[in-house]
Amino acid sequence: MVKQERSWLSGLLGELAVPLAATILGLLVGTIFNLAAGKDPVVAYGAYAKAVAGQPRMIGETLVEAIPLIFTGLAIALAFRTGLFNIGVEGQYLVAQVAAAWAAYALPLPGWLHPAVAMLVGMVAAALWATIPGLLKAYRGVHEVINTIMMNWIGLFLVQWLVAGPLRAPGGTGAATRPVLPTAALAQGLIAGSRLHAGLWIGLAAAFAVWFFLWKTPAGYEIRSVGLSPGAAEYAGINVAKNIVLAMALSGALAGLAGAVQTLALNGKVYQPSGLPGYGFDGIAVALVGKNHPVGVVFAALLFGALARGGPMMQAVAGVPKAVIFIVQGTVILFVAAEGLWRFLRTRRAKAEVKAA
Repeated sequence: MVKQERSWLSGLLGELAVPLAATILGLLVGTIFNLAAGKDPVVAYGAYAKAVAGQPRMIGETLVEAIPLIFTGLAIALAFRTGLFNIGVEGQYLVAQVAAAWAAYALPLPGWLHPAVAMLVGMVAAALWATIPGLLKAYRGVHEVINTIMMNWIGLFLVQWLVAGPLRAPGGTGAATRPVLPTAALAQGLIAGSRLHAGLWIGLAAAFAVWFFLWKTPAGYEIRSVGLSPGAAEYAGINVAKNIVLAMALSGALAGLAGAVQTLALNGKVYQPSGLPGYGFDGIAVALVGKNHPVGVVFAALLFGALARGGPMMQAVAGVPKAVIFIVQGTVILFVAAEGLWRFLRTRRAKAEVKAA
């Protein structure tokens, strides 16, 4: 048992080594570009560190930036584990926001139950939204990337219509839903002076739940088997179509949890969106850097949350161009992806050598 635990721990550390090295290299590349732009990297990274962790409330605000990325990163990672590319997290997020907001102001429930019900409603709405491309993929072979991208825009326009029409607050000056009831709001102020809310604990619980589901349950084993080789999984008696639909639904539910938590903890209502929120697309980078592992996703979300939080301070204090922040993010993703490409080429070369021998 001890040997298995050590093996699992060493495997996890091995998975996290590449993202950590990629982060360090990304910061080094950022230093080079700071110097090329005539900016002092010491001042720049000092401002960055102060914005991210200079005070307890700064740490709280950094965690606030990371919370939605934990959920969307988990949603993308779970789909990746099934061999699916869920680009529709943006639309699922928006649909869940509206559904959770409706449940949070329309259902008179006690405080200990109301937030859970509102989040559940948001998760179910997003799961159903994600199931549509899942069914098309499983039973008609329509590629999920095309489906989910189209569903993003359908979801955006649907939410715009709902917020400006049937769900618009009466007498409001702008297009927005009614405010959520106090009984449905998630607690804020986990760190004094910050907006850090209970969504942090929900995110960590979701990461543990995804890990437990994927690696400790028969259903999770089937999903990972489908992701590794659909043909082999089907030959072994696994229902590939069912697992594709299940994976998309669970991925959508995680994306929905992101939207519901943001509404109940921070926004308090849903304003008419002018475009896609961006958390879903950032979640792709988080899942990639986190190597599609729940623990890695949490750390990657913290990294990207810190970059989002510290970037404006680097601009304001050190005059660092905003493009440098995006260069650091892109470099981190590039180095992580390069590790996968190198592994693929090395495996391909080994197979060629074996075949030649």
